[in-house]
Amino acid sequence: MGSVTTKQHPNGLEYVDIDTSLCKARIFMQGAQIDHFQPVGKPPLLWVSPADDYQPGNGIRGGIPVCWPWFGMSETPDWPQHGFARTRIWSLDSVQMKNQAVELKFSLTISEEDQLYWPHNTKVELIFNLTDTLKVSLVNTNLADYPVSLTQALHTYFPIEDIHQLKATGFAGSKYIEFGEGPFSQDGDEVVFNKETDRVYTQLGEVQQLNTPQGVINVHRENSQSAVLWNPWIDKSQRLSRFNSDDYLTMVCHEAANVLEDKVTLAPSSSHTLTTVISWAK
Repeated sequence: MGSVTTKQHPNGLEYVDIDTSLCKARIFMQGAQIDHFQPVGKPPLLWVSPADDYQPGNGIRGGIPVCWPWFGMSETPDWPQHGFARTRIWSLDSVQMKNQAVELKFSLTISEEDQLYWPHNTKVELIFNLTDTLKVSLVNTNLADYPVSLTQALHTYFPIEDIHQLKATGFAGSKYIEFGEGPFSQDGDEVVFNKETDRVYTQLGEVQQLNTPQGVINVHRENSQSAVLWNPWIDKSQRLSRFNSDDYLTMVCHEAANVLEDKVTLAPSSSHTLTTVISWAK
């Protein structure tokens, strides 16, 4: 029998613990952030820095932080990087389980304080579908009578064991911007890592693979023509909070996104769903 139970981390954060015959997972109410997903009989598919101390008010350095309603730095000085959704408490609205497949639906109520950042009448939900595959869907609905635009990302951290052996494939034909320069045309299908990498890809196909020493991770995106590929490498690792100086060796971020010309503009009463699906290759 599978179980879905609410528990509390020693540091006070509440989370949902999922334990079925198909997977084990953990999703925190803060940020609706999943930090652990492991298909039964397989290695984990998400990475978290050992330096993270799970303090309330800090987004967890790993798993899948939700960047919303903007990605990166805001145009307004002193506004939080990557939006505010990843540090707010979400509501768990529903849990369904059928044949050991679990669906959890979370929603975020925009507080009076956060209306400073987001004065629009919209609804935002996060839906998790967990089997031996993890599917995460970020759903935006415009309840206002005027168009609303936003950028967003599902900032997924993957465990890759050894960055020097990682080969990311599925990038042929795309373009990318890096460190504010570009766009550059992708050279071939494969990306390898030997320095800091911080690329925003556009015109990118829906499926990429992370070829790691432990196996191949499939990363599939829906309603996303853009993605972020990130590894901080040596110098930046020493400046990051809640991140060990050698953590860059064992992680990479490949993020389903709607950024740059791929930003989302919602007409009144319309919805948009950004989805990432991750799994070990069979």
